Amino acid sequence: MKNSLGMLDNGFLMDPLFDLFSTDSLPEPRSFRNLDMKTDVKDEGNSYLMEVEIPGVNKKDINVALNEGYLTVTVKQDRETNEKDKKGNFIHRERFSGVASRSYYVGNIEQKDVHASYTDGVLSLNFPKEEEKKLSSEHSIAIQ
Repeated sequence: MKNSLGMLDNGFLMDPLFDLFSTDSLPEPRSFRNLDMKTDVKDEGNSYLMEVEIPGVNKKDINVALNEGYLTVTVKQDRETNEKDKKGNFIHRERFSGVASRSYYVGNIEQKDVHASYTDGVLSLNFPKEEEKKLSSEHSIAIQ
């Protein structure tokens, strides 16, 4: 089987992106709306570079985990907005809490081989390509 990321066009990308809590009843700041994780994957020869856009999120609120061939990016956001009048009394106040997660099948790679960095709203993940199992074209099987 070829490297699994090469099969993105065939629908092998698992993407359970959960909608964050949003409501149309009150206007809410754009940063409180659904958290999209737009993703680019670059083939760099022996490895892949995955760039996930997560603008406006603190690095401490991002978790990256590798489990049974799936690389999962999880983001938890807790935000609050306050609007006050001239006397300092609240005229509008909202709190927001939400979690978004996205998983990618990357094959059987080691956790120690995944390198992550977060700069300017972009999470960069660099990991090796899954090694292809080489099968010889013909085998001689002994008959017992």
